[in-house]
Amino acid sequence: MKIFKKLVIPVGMLLTASVGFYACTDKFETLNTDKTKLTSIDKSAVGNAFAAAQWRGVFGDRGPFQLMESLFADLHAQYYANVAINFPSDRNVMVGNWLNGAWNNFYGQQIPPLLVVLDATKPGGQAEDAAIFAMASIWKVQMYLPMTDYWGAIPYSKVGSGEKVVEYDSQEFIYKDFLATLKAAVTELQKSKGKTILGNNDQMYGGNVDRWIKFANTMRLRLAIRMSKVDPALAKTEAEAAVAAGTLETNADDAFIKVTANSPNPLGGITAWNEFRMSAAMESTLKGYKDPRISKFFSPVSGDTYKGLRNGYSQVQLGLPENAPGANSNVAPAFQDAARFTQPWGIMFASEAHFLRAEGALNGWSMGGTAKDLYEKGIALSMTQWGITDAAAIAAYTAGTSTPVALNDVVKSPGMTDIPVKWEATAAKQREQILTQKWLALFPYGFEAWAEYRRSGFPKLYPRVNSDDPDVPVGSIVRRAPFVAGEISTNKAGVDSGVSKLGGADKSITRLWWDKP
Repeated sequence: MKIFKKLVIPVGMLLTASVGFYACTDKFETLNTDKTKLTSIDKSAVGNAFAAAQWRGVFGDRGPFQLMESLFADLHAQYYANVAINFPSDRNVMVGNWLNGAWNNFYGQQIPPLLVVLDATKPGGQAEDAAIFAMASIWKVQMYLPMTDYWGAIPYSKVGSGEKVVEYDSQEFIYKDFLATLKAAVTELQKSKGKTILGNNDQMYGGNVDRWIKFANTMRLRLAIRMSKVDPALAKTEAEAAVAAGTLETNADDAFIKVTANSPNPLGGITAWNEFRMSAAMESTLKGYKDPRISKFFSPVSGDTYKGLRNGYSQVQLGLPENAPGANSNVAPAFQDAARFTQPWGIMFASEAHFLRAEGALNGWSMGGTAKDLYEKGIALSMTQWGITDAAAIAAYTAGTSTPVALNDVVKSPGMTDIPVKWEATAAKQREQILTQKWLALFPYGFEAWAEYRRSGFPKLYPRVNSDDPDVPVGSIVRRAPFVAGEISTNKAGVDSGVSKLGGADKSITRLWWDKP
């Protein structure tokens, strides 16, 4: 593993600090020559900055991706389990210097190009363009969502203000601002329907405005579902409006960030480091459901044999031969090093949109279909997205009555749950089915999967075998990341304001605003 050290930049100073970065187009130059303020930029520079913001916005470099997603969210979502003996994050330890690196990268490297675009294209800006401002505003939500879902209260509205002490915003404020931002952006983009904005500088949709509108509406639906326990009335209103306005409908609407020689797939960049393998949760579920996506997600150990391991093994347990990297399934070739310059990175899928709508329908909301129909459509969309196109095979899977299997592993893990794929008769079982299938459909994108697991409790993932965090005993789960040392040293008053808005102590067991029992 490689740890990348970053200069700690006070988050309020980002627009007045010298900011230099490159774009996926390899043309984005250093913008600051004055060192104290942004120089004038033209439309070409705005486009290149937008491309840079997109790739960096998904933690594109493999080092930051590893620190932010691979070492935490992916493990807590139980897509993978750790096989690196000296890595304690799979035993609930929120390793401070790793989180500090992820935080510093976000505020010091990822956000600056987005701020350039927003500053330049805002009304009265240097390269004013309302449609680009709207697209950048939508991307801002995409970038900030994993951050607030990790920490809760974070610097948000005051980032780039020029202040050395930056107060944190509460997660409730951030989520409601997200919703307002998305609505305003869609209203603006409606004026440009049918047009192409930014072209190849948009690494996701090639500038297709109509797809950006669907993306924004689906993000609005995602946020509404996330807050459905804490503010059900507002969640219902927002979800119904988002669906009525049009969400991702087919796989043609799926959002991927393309890869280039300068912007490779971040997951592919770290698989050769042999830090993780298939989790026991994935093994139990994929085998039990006879899921044809198993070969799309993972590589067999030999022949057609797939094997995973439990999350939270001790160093002694990880030292056993059956838990070695070579004895367990790596990710499929599409996510390995050889494919990192060809395999695009997923952002949001039509399958997720349908599972969100299915859950909304189960809540009694108007989602444009029944929960059952939307659930089954979500399964079909995920299958076809992964290249499973045989209609009979998809129908057989959807009607399957088998359940996740017990494993012959070190701790003799039972089947992960007792629900089948076939639509059940009770609302409680149906909800678990929707969330379990969404968990599978979101693979390998652990940010969203971990957030939904915390919110809903589904799928019924295995408890950690061991926990090295005294605040999170075995049987409990990590709910958030504690605030980082770099911020405490440079912005302590801001951190204190964040702690006051958590509703609990600055610990990994404290629930976020939307995470209600």
